Amino acid sequence: MDIVVKGRKTEVPERFRKHVAEKLNLEKIQKLDGKVISLDVEVSKEPNPRQADRCDRVEITLRSRGPVIRAEAAASDPYAALDLAAEKLDARLRKQHDKRFSRRGARRISAAEVPDHVPGVATLNGAGESSAAEERGTVPTKKIGSLEVQGDGPLIVREKTHVAAPMTLDQALYEMELVGHDFYLFIDSETKEPSVVYRRHAYDYGVIHLSTDTMVTQTQSPEAGGTLGG
Repeated sequence: MDIVVKGRKTEVPERFRKHVAEKLNLEKIQKLDGKVISLDVEVSKEPNPRQADRCDRVEITLRSRGPVIRAEAAASDPYAALDLAAEKLDARLRKQHDKRFSRRGARRISAAEVPDHVPGVATLNGAGESSAAEERGTVPTKKIGSLEVQGDGPLIVREKTHVAAPMTLDQALYEMELVGHDFYLFIDSETKEPSVVYRRHAYDYGVIHLSTDTMVTQTQSPEAGGTLGG
């Protein structure tokens, strides 16, 4: 496998090509991912003088039999941008490698070992019934919508709000691969509706679009929202 280095609207000097070959150690990469098919490095330059500190951009794309891994960085010169992008690529490769290793190394545990590995798991009494059922009468129960919750119930421990410009499906796929996630939430530039693109198997992707059904909104009973709003 060779490293393909190309420039987008800029020339790539031979010295930089040699530096790429030294920086991206193919033997090291293949140890982390033995199914690598190709490794592309694209160099581009931002002509805007206001972005002089980020004028050089390097994008590394690694294709294998698994998901595509991309790493991109910008800096004041291509060598610094390459160093940053290479660090991102290495981190994502190690994360993918560790995920595969943990899946292969996982073993099944016996029922007797479950309480030692799973905190808060239900245990059985001598009659073969859940011991939690014996204590259920002492724990307050309340209704949250259609859920019957004991004690404090489920909590939202993390919430994020992002400001996003509408984008095409192709751009959403690119952004998803760039951040290294298995899904990406975006606003479709054509429909102006929220959508989610997600990774399925190999090179297959799926997309879910949400649209507002005015008929459902108008016929929805007022009690449905009132119960949750509580």
